[in-house]
Amino acid sequence: MKISKKEVEHVTLLARLELTEEEVNQYTEQLNSILEYAEMLQKLDTDKVSPTAHAVQLFNVLRTDEVKNSLSQQEALSNAPEAEDGYFRVPRIV
Repeated sequence: MKISKKEVEHVTLLARLELTEEEVNQYTEQLNSILEYAEMLQKLDTDKVSPTAHAVQLFNVLRTDEVKNSLSQQEALSNAPEAEDGYFRVPRIV
C-alpha cells in the first residue's frame, strides 16, 4: 500500500499544518517506507506466537510482605532532635 502526495496534503490540511512542497515530498517518501516495512512484517508467520503486551516478560521484583514487630512510639522518638506530646517537633514553615 502506498500513500500518495495528494493524501499527505489532505492530512496536512486536516491537521492545520503548513508544509512546503519539499516537506510534503519528504513525508510522502518517509510514510511510504514505513508502510512498506509494515507490509513486510505482515508477511511473517505469527501463528505460533502468543500475543503479548510487552516485548519481554515482566516479573514482580517486590518481596512478599512479612509481619514484623514495629518500633514503639517512645523508641521512634528517642533519637528525634525535638519531640512534643508524643510527636516529632519540626520548625514551622509558612
